Amino acid sequence: MVGAELDLVCLGEPMLEFNQQTRSAAEPQMFIQAHGGDASNVAIAAARQDARVAFLSAVGDDIAGASFLDLWHREGVEAEAVQTDPDNPTGVYFVQHDESGHRFSYLRRGSAASHYRLDQQGHATIERARFTFASGISLGISDRAADTVFEAFASARRHGRQIAFDTNYRPKLWPAARASAVIQQALRHADIAFPGIEDAHLLLGLSDPDAIVDLCLDMGPRIVVLKMGSAGCLVATPEGRKLVAPFPCRPVDATGAGDTFCGSFLAEAARGASIEDAATYANCAAALATMGYGAVPPIPRRRLVLDTLAGKPASLSV
Repeated sequence: MVGAELDLVCLGEPMLEFNQQTRSAAEPQMFIQAHGGDASNVAIAAARQDARVAFLSAVGDDIAGASFLDLWHREGVEAEAVQTDPDNPTGVYFVQHDESGHRFSYLRRGSAASHYRLDQQGHATIERARFTFASGISLGISDRAADTVFEAFASARRHGRQIAFDTNYRPKLWPAARASAVIQQALRHADIAFPGIEDAHLLLGLSDPDAIVDLCLDMGPRIVVLKMGSAGCLVATPEGRKLVAPFPCRPVDATGAGDTFCGSFLAEAARGASIEDAATYANCAAALATMGYGAVPPIPRRRLVLDTLAGKPASLSV
């Protein structure tokens, strides 16, 4: 395989984020504007681990779209192939926090990303990247988006590149039966699969970790990384599997933690790390990401992750 100029290209929907700040019930709710969208989070997480990353999607010809283009430029994520849609807006979501965790409200129907189709520049970007990443959200935002993801996977395969896929199921996007069928088809294309244990229960009817990775491996991926939140992750290949313990932390907001995990894992994999070492690193990065509010601001940079793994005190400056 010809050497890749990029480590990773991510395909999905960027969304402007409004994250609630904790205040007393008597005070007005306050929201901090930031950025989100799982594929964009994965791209930024990988870039902060010093990977060479590009993004493929469409944004609206609006303030939110312009802010994403500025964000990717600041983060070192190549966005030259991102399209600007003059007719459809950039998506938006809100995050609220309570004793049960965090809740999301979305304004994404008809977003620019849901209308995105690959063009020649998009195919050329995929050809340059070692890994092409998409998720269940990338598939679920529209039928057209699902077709585009599978076109991207075919392009990656045609050029001898690898495919990474995160199930990331959102019930509000599409019915479980359709989501299960389409996500399972995507898993059959993947070289590296990132199922979530809650996704597997809802989509596959399974809750036993070993049964989940057995089924996913049977679909074709050579590496399955089952994300289990506070229980860590189970990494598996046809030759064996290992539970990788979570990294201890005091979380305040889990928004984007799974995305940080995927981006960090793929950055380490592109660097040549073993599966277990990549998972250990990604667990630490994801844990650090839960120690601040929002999807992007608390994503750690590589130096912080390495220092934390080495036992040095963690600082969340990014």
